Amino acid sequence: MAAAAPRLSRRALAIAVAVLALLLSVLLSLAVGARTIAPSAVMDALLHGGHTEAADVIRQLRLPRTLIGLMVGAALALAGTVLQGITRNPIADPGILGISQGASVAVVLAIAYAGVHTLTGYVWFAFAGAALASVAVYAIASRGRGGATPVKLALGGAAINALLVSVTMAVLTTKASALEEFRFWQVGSISGREAEVAERIWPFLLVGTVLVVSVARGLDALALGDDVAKGLGQNVAAVRVVGGIGATVLTGVGVAAAGPIAFVGLAVPHIARAIVGGGHRWVLPMAALLGPVMLLVSDVVGRVLLPPGEVPAGVMTALIGVPFLVTLVRRKAAPA
Repeated sequence: MAAAAPRLSRRALAIAVAVLALLLSVLLSLAVGARTIAPSAVMDALLHGGHTEAADVIRQLRLPRTLIGLMVGAALALAGTVLQGITRNPIADPGILGISQGASVAVVLAIAYAGVHTLTGYVWFAFAGAALASVAVYAIASRGRGGATPVKLALGGAAINALLVSVTMAVLTTKASALEEFRFWQVGSISGREAEVAERIWPFLLVGTVLVVSVARGLDALALGDDVAKGLGQNVAAVRVVGGIGATVLTGVGVAAAGPIAFVGLAVPHIARAIVGGGHRWVLPMAALLGPVMLLVSDVVGRVLLPPGEVPAGVMTALIGVPFLVTLVRRKAAPA
């Protein structure tokens, strides 16, 4: 009992530091860009309004961008955490089950054949594509002996992902007019997003978060193996289904709003576990805080790296995430 108290206080301190980091990243996102605005002017614009040029830039351009970054970062980080838990695969992220690629196929079909040309229009198609891809993967993995095991989920996801990439390339090859527009969405960015996008996705973010939080104890049990989890009274299939639905909804939120941004769902869960340990009731809130920090900081760095242009946030997260992935693989491959 005495040992538990210091551990609890360290975790609480870590959460507090993560909250502070999130607040600082929000301030950076609102203040830094083609024109740097003083923090005092940012706070004045948010609290008192006004119609100065700086206030208009913050409210009309940077505030919606920052809100989208907060939502997408949290959604992808939570989705990655759950997918790593239900597959027991340390390199799982929203792309491993073909979820992101399902959303991509739906968006390219919407552009090429349905005449959809706005980000707010993409949202519903991306959600539908992510959901159908998840159902297909689970249906494949659940057949045969043992049901939807982690290995079968990963293999099914790889197969569906390869199929969907082929479909995407086939459509873009035959509909060249859709290529440029799809490429803008595919690169992954939170710039140019309107407040209406945030209004459309926040209910789904809430639903997905509730679903993944509800299986936190089940994910802890799954980490010990299916047989042990069943012995502890967990319904393994229900945990995977509910967690998978939650991850699908959250991935749909992220991909619909910002495109398939890579590595947030891969890197953030590992960082969260390194800070607060393996218990998902701590890992999930820490991931929800660190995901937006990673995405917003990447976006800010992309704004100032190559002025006067911008490097999309999806490119910056990949530049950060690739060395992390290499380090993770090397560590896993190192002899004990």
